[in-house]
Amino acid sequence: MGARITVIIAVFALAFSAIGWRFFDIQVSEGDRYGAQASAINSIGGFLTPERGSIYFTDKDGERVQAAINREYPIIYAVPNKIDDPTAVAIKLDPIVEDKTQEELVSLLSKENDPYESLIKRPTDEQVALIEELDIEGVYIAKGLTRFYPLGQKGAHVLGYASTNELFWNGQYGIENYYNQRLGGVEGEAEGDVIKSPMHGKDIKLTIDANIQNQAENVLKALVENYRGVGGTVIVAEPDTGKILAMASYPGFDPNDYGNYPIANFLNPAVQSVYEPGSIFKVITMASALDAGVITSETTYYDSGELTLNEHTIRNWDLKANGTITMTNVIERSVNTGAAFAQRQLGQKKFYEYLKKFGFKDKAEIDLPGEVVGSLSPLEDDIREINYATASFGQGISTTPIRLIMAISAIANGGELMRPYINAENKSQKMGRVISRDASRQITEMMVSAVDKATIAKINGYSIAGKTGTAQVPGPNGGKYTDDVINTFVGFGPTNDPKFIILLRLDKPYGAPLAGGTIVPAFRELAHFIINYYNIPPDRIDIGE
Repeated sequence: MGARITVIIAVFALAFSAIGWRFFDIQVSEGDRYGAQASAINSIGGFLTPERGSIYFTDKDGERVQAAINREYPIIYAVPNKIDDPTAVAIKLDPIVEDKTQEELVSLLSKENDPYESLIKRPTDEQVALIEELDIEGVYIAKGLTRFYPLGQKGAHVLGYASTNELFWNGQYGIENYYNQRLGGVEGEAEGDVIKSPMHGKDIKLTIDANIQNQAENVLKALVENYRGVGGTVIVAEPDTGKILAMASYPGFDPNDYGNYPIANFLNPAVQSVYEPGSIFKVITMASALDAGVITSETTYYDSGELTLNEHTIRNWDLKANGTITMTNVIERSVNTGAAFAQRQLGQKKFYEYLKKFGFKDKAEIDLPGEVVGSLSPLEDDIREINYATASFGQGISTTPIRLIMAISAIANGGELMRPYINAENKSQKMGRVISRDASRQITEMMVSAVDKATIAKINGYSIAGKTGTAQVPGPNGGKYTDDVINTFVGFGPTNDPKFIILLRLDKPYGAPLAGGTIVPAFRELAHFIINYYNIPPDRIDIGE
């Protein structure tokens, strides 16, 4: 009896020893292989990919509007070391996996110790259903995350786009790039069957108003297409705060389908392009001279229609002589020689210092990537009277749209240069006083008079200040001016307490028309929409209308 028990114990001991050795073999000898398999499956299954934070626009009531969110999509993959008969499996998969031949599938599924091979990264519903029906050991369906933009092309230059390599996110352009780390989170880690969970990204709410953005883009698209321009830009902001309410350029792109657009479309011209602003710059020159006390709105001078400096002659845009006129008339009629007069009263040194105060040597510091800075180099490298005179009406120097609208916002808000911002969590930030409140009031009244006299931008019951600019486009490498023009209009209102400021730019319209006939009606349409949208009360009574 004792001998039989001893034999039984010995048999069990051998059996358990064999099992223990197998456990040891799995844990130690094959641990790396199984660990790699677990890591791959965890990664492809989305366990290690952090959820990217969503991006929201807003509306006038503070409600959030989805602008960039995550969406799940299926992934079909194989674990070759779980497949006993690669040829048989390849035959079954061949009609479903369209971009691989049967021979390629056999080779792929025959890899030894291979824990993961992608079969179909973006399968159709039909392909998923067929794989589920086959129920093949070693062929699985996992979930991946992709970025989805519910508004399509709307706000694309603000948003940019983001993609994932199935483990971490990569934001390209716009907010997706600027706040990539915050939105993207931190990917998880897997060593064998030990998983460190990812840290998910955080949401961001923007200052962009979805309704104003939509209207601004519609107005811009119609403007560019109607006048057969090559492009255009629109920005809407709050003058008192620097808050950006809308920003768009045309042509744009659909971030859901970014692979089908040229790289040039991804750049944001509002912050990443410079241009000579033209006559709109006259309000900067006049505001500076008013602030310095060298002129008033009623200061007069005699306009002969031309001004010769350094053997170069400046002429007015309409080639007319206006005789004796006031500084207000200069803004109303957009007189080139009048702007040069104001600049010469100010003097070269002071004029240059005011341009620096208005920020034309610096970035606006908006929270978007890739912002560039314009140039005042003709006033620095070639100090001649003619260069200062042409700069007084916006030729020879350059700026970005975002810098230009912020400079004129300082005129609108009483003289403070504001930092523009697009993340709603940011605070309004003053960058410094540029001109006095009195100078701001005077130049604003001159701009209102210009709008009232021209009538095109005028909105009954509201005091609207504005100025056009039709700038010639220089040739390659700053060469001789071409026949092309860029039309710009910046306007704000109601001037007693401005709620909005709008910049509209039209690039190279066909036939080089003046801004008054192209871009000003578009401004009026957008301004009228904003007034109605915010239900802004009238600030004046227009007699006889």
